[in-house]
Amino acid sequence: MAFSDLEQLCFHINEKIGNIKKTLSLRNCGQEPTLKSTLNKIGDEIIVINELLKKLELEIQYQEQTNSSLKELCESLEEDYKDVEHLKENIPSHLPQVTVTQSSFKGSGLDPEEPVKVEEPVPTKKPPKEQRIIKEMPFITCDEFNDVPAYMKSRLTYSQINDVIKEINKAIISKYKILHQPKKSMNSLARNLYHRFIDEETKDTKGHYFIVEADIKEFTTLKVDKKFHMLLNILRHCRRLSEVRGGGLTRYVIT
Repeated sequence: MAFSDLEQLCFHINEKIGNIKKTLSLRNCGQEPTLKSTLNKIGDEIIVINELLKKLELEIQYQEQTNSSLKELCESLEEDYKDVEHLKENIPSHLPQVTVTQSSFKGSGLDPEEPVKVEEPVPTKKPPKEQRIIKEMPFITCDEFNDVPAYMKSRLTYSQINDVIKEINKAIISKYKILHQPKKSMNSLARNLYHRFIDEETKDTKGHYFIVEADIKEFTTLKVDKKFHMLLNILRHCRRLSEVRGGGLTRYVIT
């Protein structure tokens, strides 16, 4: 055995001994009547803090989804604003002129020498475009993560699973923005993707949001490997998605 391996083994054994000593010390503290009530209070406080953390986690998820919707709304409003500015800067110069007769001055009591002010017509605002909400996959909660069987989680962490959900949502948004985009404004790349998306739809996916592995590779930095499919099994277990197979293709439907 090399010296470095022996040194690591000694360090590991000493660390275990230290942990045992701390555990025995804490057990003795719990048996003392003077400290027992204090430890009970600490336990109650931990439970309260845990509940607050769960509420905070749900609030963060809600705020992230709201922020995403507000960004899309802001983009739509910016487009409307540009349309209004274009109309304002391009008012036709040959508008019908308003003529006022002499008799109308007599009846109204106005001075015919005074120029008549005619209000310029205000350009009508283009009706706002209908906002299409793209369905996204909700994040996994701590309780759901704890309910996932250990053999399924392996060494995957809570944050790793939600990071993958974030990337999947990125792919969903990118895909359906192209599907909702007017065909006239598409470039050749977007048009090719659009036709692929349409070809991949089936009667079972009608009315549902879904992606395939090609979308993951196109819109995210995720690797479609064994670890990725382990994560998909967890998402199926947590009812975040389902699979629709057909034509040699697996479609991951957001539930």
